[in-house]
Amino acid sequence: MMNRYLFSFGFLFLAIFSCNSNYTPKPKGYFNITFPEHQYQLFNQHGYPYTFEYPVYANIVKDSAYFDADPDNPYWINIDYPSFNAKIYLSYKTIGGKSIYKVKTGNGYKDSSSINTFDNLRNDAYKITFKHTTKASSIEDSAFITPQGYGGVFFRVGGNAATGKQFFITDTTKHFLRGALYFNDTPNEDSLNIVYDFIGKDMQHMINTVRWR
Repeated sequence: MMNRYLFSFGFLFLAIFSCNSNYTPKPKGYFNITFPEHQYQLFNQHGYPYTFEYPVYANIVKDSAYFDADPDNPYWINIDYPSFNAKIYLSYKTIGGKSIYKVKTGNGYKDSSSINTFDNLRNDAYKITFKHTTKASSIEDSAFITPQGYGGVFFRVGGNAATGKQFFITDTTKHFLRGALYFNDTPNEDSLNIVYDFIGKDMQHMINTVRWR
């Protein structure tokens, strides 16, 4: 009988204690990511109007969506990061050259063409970046000059926008190269921030090693 009373008292004590104790939920965490050492190799493919250095842990891939459908842009490529499920999309335009684009008409879309001026290409780069304002908490643009004397702008997009980093680099007379980092996943600034920073260093290195032909 005494054992039964002791058991009942102990159970009641635990119940009262648990009801009055403060519960602290475990903070939400993310997967631990192991980053490789920053090392680079040269992209120097024959026929391309540019060269640059890119990471040894990334791959150069042609974007078939553009290469199969738009022969006006034969130098558009992607820098693919299979370990991070991410890509840097690179698009190249010749200043003074022609671009083909779609125009909506009453009978559907038709092809049209325009001359690539430096002002138009620069303005388009800003427009494409600021399309993300609905999801972005901030957009910062920083002008730069590379060691080779080429200029451009680097964009940092805060919040849960589809892309967190974009840039363009140009000599203002012939070459215009634009890049944008995208992840093949739902944007989440909290979980992707350290990956953005890691790949951002690669983008800066690529920009500083660009050379035109």
